[in-house]
Amino acid sequence: MDLLNTVLSSKITTPLWMSLKVAGVATVCATLCGVIAAWVITRFKFPGREWLDSLLALPLVLPPTVIGYYLLVLVGRNSMIGSRLHSTFGISLVFTWQGAVLAAALVSFPLVYKSARTAFEEIDPRFENAARTLGLSEIGVFFRISFPLAWRGILAGTMLAFARAMGEFGATLMIAGNLPGKTQTLSLAVYDAVQAGNDGLAAALVVITSVVCIVVLVSSGKMLKTSYLKEADR
Repeated sequence: MDLLNTVLSSKITTPLWMSLKVAGVATVCATLCGVIAAWVITRFKFPGREWLDSLLALPLVLPPTVIGYYLLVLVGRNSMIGSRLHSTFGISLVFTWQGAVLAAALVSFPLVYKSARTAFEEIDPRFENAARTLGLSEIGVFFRISFPLAWRGILAGTMLAFARAMGEFGATLMIAGNLPGKTQTLSLAVYDAVQAGNDGLAAALVVITSVVCIVVLVSSGKMLKTSYLKEADR
């Protein structure tokens, strides 16, 4: 009964909901940007392409606190972008859940980008060239040929990005802070519980976070396996 009360307490449900909301929105943003970036990199040749590719993958290797610092420099209240957003639209990303979304999206972006790029590179170019010969525009080729053939790799990257966004800590702490009920996600709540010596709460939070991430990874694996089996039967 004590364990059930702990699991149902607001100290868990609130950060769980915040984590799901932040990770969900961040994954959508990371997926949209990652797929577009991967398609541009793989389908167009231009000067500095290799440098841009390295820059897009940089969040994968940078420490999250460094990413958080860059975000503070770019969108903080005293930055050019942050001050313009605040003065013009009254928007402030620092110490808000939207800031947490920005941090999680940036950290998880390379997982979608790398997966989507690999998927696009594995497409036989003859299919796309045939579509162009038939009069399809580049946008038409993307939606009717490239994306349908690459969707498995994109889905795999999206699932990984969601799991990564669920566990984001460093960059989120830097830009969004650790405000219970406002910006506190599961990973931040675990940190708070450990600091306070509340081992029971920390253990419950860790288990819930682990279960959610495992469910996401297992589900993505099953979805990909099912799609392969369906196509093999055709």
